[in-house]
Amino acid sequence: MGKHGTPMKTIPISRRLAAAVLCLAAVGVAHGQRLTDADSVSLEIARNELESGRSIVFDIREPQEHAGGVAAGMRLLPMRQLAARLNEIPNDPKRPVLLICNTQNRSSATLKFLREKGYTNVRFVQGGMSEWGKRAWPLVKP
Repeated sequence: MGKHGTPMKTIPISRRLAAAVLCLAAVGVAHGQRLTDADSVSLEIARNELESGRSIVFDIREPQEHAGGVAAGMRLLPMRQLAARLNEIPNDPKRPVLLICNTQNRSSATLKFLREKGYTNVRFVQGGMSEWGKRAWPLVKP
């Protein structure tokens, strides 16, 4: 029970994980782990990396966002499932990984989280899928 005997709301695990990732990102910034230009790639580079197969691109948006379309070849890994599916993200310096969300807020926070876990081969995509859509680049249904 919460304050004044009112029932407390339970927060879904997906929101708790997202909050935890964002908190870890904030802690990383507080401990000097600020992101630099080397931690991100432009949307153009991400598209070229995806289409050439040189990088694995993970779309970390949630299922309702994926429903609007994804770029062909992107792997869907909703941020709320990240902890349970961490083993799907290669941790090999020879295997570049790019993270994309809707705008880059969640993907940059997720990058910080993954760096805390020892990942050095991960970068986030500037602009995200909202910018991809503005450019009318091709999308497919997930």
